Amino acid sequence: MTEHRADDPRADSARTTETGTTRSLPRARPTGAAVRRRTASIAAAVISAVTTVVVVILAVHIAFVVFEANTGNDIVAWFADRATDLAWQFTDVFQPDDPKAEVAVNYGLAALVYLVIGRILVALVRRLC
Repeated sequence: MTEHRADDPRADSARTTETGTTRSLPRARPTGAAVRRRTASIAAAVISAVTTVVVVILAVHIAFVVFEANTGNDIVAWFADRATDLAWQFTDVFQPDDPKAEVAVNYGLAALVYLVIGRILVALVRRLC
């Protein structure tokens, strides 16, 4: 017969019966705080992933414009369409004479705003739980 002390880490997962056989104990259900932390962690990861994807789309579009990618290419067109949708009100904030500079500055500003807002949201979600 083996006895387990209260401070023994094995005491939580298994017990030895009087006949010498070991049986597993049922796992404890997570507490409300643990569930909230896990949910907040998942939400923060989703916000971070979405923000990163948006910033990458905008950055790739800027690179395509600056390096004069073929606008007839489907991939270039796809990034241009998505970036235009994502940049909404930022597409004409600044209007320099150079069209490349205009895209770089305005779409770069949109990417920066998404990045900052995304990081603030991630910090808030993590802090609230």
